[in-house]
Amino acid sequence: MGQAGWRVINVRKRVKPMPGTNHEARWWEPQEKGRVLCTLCPRFCSIPPGSKGFCTIRRNVGGKLVNTAYGRSTGFAVDPIEKKPLYHFYPGSRIFSFGTIGCNLGCKFCQNWHMSKVQDVQYLSQFYTPEEVVQLAFDKNCIGIAYTYNDPVIFAEWVIDIAKAARRRGMKNVLVTNGYITPEAREELYRYTDAVNVDLKSFAENFYTKLTFSELEPVLDTLRWLVHQSEVWTEITTLIIPGENDSSSELDRLTKFIAQELSVNIPLHFSAFHPDFKMMDYSATPLSTLKKARSIAQKNGMRYVYLGNVLTSEGQNTVCPNCHRTVINRDAYFVDEPEMVDNLCRFCHHPIPGRFNMEEKPVIQNVNKQALS
Repeated sequence: MGQAGWRVINVRKRVKPMPGTNHEARWWEPQEKGRVLCTLCPRFCSIPPGSKGFCTIRRNVGGKLVNTAYGRSTGFAVDPIEKKPLYHFYPGSRIFSFGTIGCNLGCKFCQNWHMSKVQDVQYLSQFYTPEEVVQLAFDKNCIGIAYTYNDPVIFAEWVIDIAKAARRRGMKNVLVTNGYITPEAREELYRYTDAVNVDLKSFAENFYTKLTFSELEPVLDTLRWLVHQSEVWTEITTLIIPGENDSSSELDRLTKFIAQELSVNIPLHFSAFHPDFKMMDYSATPLSTLKKARSIAQKNGMRYVYLGNVLTSEGQNTVCPNCHRTVINRDAYFVDEPEMVDNLCRFCHHPIPGRFNMEEKPVIQNVNKQALS
């Protein structure tokens, strides 16, 4: 997940339970002896009466599955869209960001663990209706809402209700997610989503098993579906952890998968790890490792590869793959006016995939290599 934002509007505070604490969930089935089966994510938690699932916010109350975080956030912030990170989705714009508590993964390296690992819903803020969240975003002059910090999949009911209200106001919806969701749930969740950044944490099953307590294949399946069967603008982030997912062979497999099975036009972000949560004994990712990852990705045909969580001028700008001129210049989160006409490079008129004009027709992302050669 992207790290929590700045300009905090409503910080976490301990409050009494508010309306909406036990909002009946979607995607569940009753089982014997009062249990319920949650079908939202590939964990398929079988939850006994009075207990909660792995994510901590989906609970069995009286034989029904409820979302205990519906309407309640850990706080709101206004972020640059580049912080999600999304580099080809309305560059330079502001996005209204929030999350809740809990997560359906158990990442030992979580950089937002103070939100995702909290289990007490009393640390959530006052209750907000979907319309109130949208109005807050509108009042802050944001293009839309980002559901982030912890994973939005686990509070999908609230995401969907807010996203519908945002669409009615002409605002955009962005998910920053681990992609760990079932086919049953993802179509409804992403129906109202305009852009997504998916954390592809590794390309090794043992990494997912050991460090996230989950599986790789459902994430790959989500990515295939997003790129080939939806209209959601998709970018990918991989956090590079020294000694865990930074080998040349793994980076080669990961970037070949994206280039060959998804699209060479997907913006790929390699981010530097810093010691956190249960991995404080690890070293931060060297810049040289990120540069190596970028080089491997480019060798495998990836056209837009960016570097994050480090101070470097390399891997920040968007460069036209045809004439090799910079079309979007970035300095941290400050973005110059793009050198583009609609979605075309101003210098050679080559198409740059993404969303750059609020009124334009979306640019197809999953075109093959030859189509843009």
